[in-house]
Amino acid sequence: MEEIAKMLKPTNHWKWCFDKKENALFLSGLADGMAYQSNIPTKLLVDCALCTNEFTVDDAANFNSFKESTNGLPLSQVRQDELILACVAIRRFHKPVQPKSWFFDFQGGGYAPEEGELVYLKNSLNQGLFVVVESGENASVCISVDLEGFFLNGSKLLPFCHPIKVMHDRLARAELVDSFAPVALVG
Repeated sequence: MEEIAKMLKPTNHWKWCFDKKENALFLSGLADGMAYQSNIPTKLLVDCALCTNEFTVDDAANFNSFKESTNGLPLSQVRQDELILACVAIRRFHKPVQPKSWFFDFQGGGYAPEEGELVYLKNSLNQGLFVVVESGENASVCISVDLEGFFLNGSKLLPFCHPIKVMHDRLARAELVDSFAPVALVG
């Protein structure tokens, strides 16, 4: 993925395909024959993800939007590219799921984030930065940005680039939260 980081730009050669041997969704056609492997479990993929799909104009627009919104994060280029591709894959191919808000502390109501926005979530164990991948009326699908992961409880960790759906009353706008320490992100 190191070579990809230098030149990761959507092209008409990119294709989504499901590899039955690996039991995983891939984005192929990246630089030097490289491919991105999505971390979405097969049971959470929409049916069309199991076939070959073009990297669409909407995918490219989402790619550029997520790239812009995550540009200032203290991530290596490789990790930022991984985060952007995870956002695009989850936005397009992740099945609808129910919120799992019980893992997070209430942070107030009336906030409705936009897709691509950075938000904070917290609980008694930790606090973390997330990217909103899909914003609904009352809940949003968010992806963890912390390379160390986010502890949902004492035994469950949400790894880097993994999604979770959360009610809006658990989210806090990232730029308005002063009490959070910066996330330690190393590549």
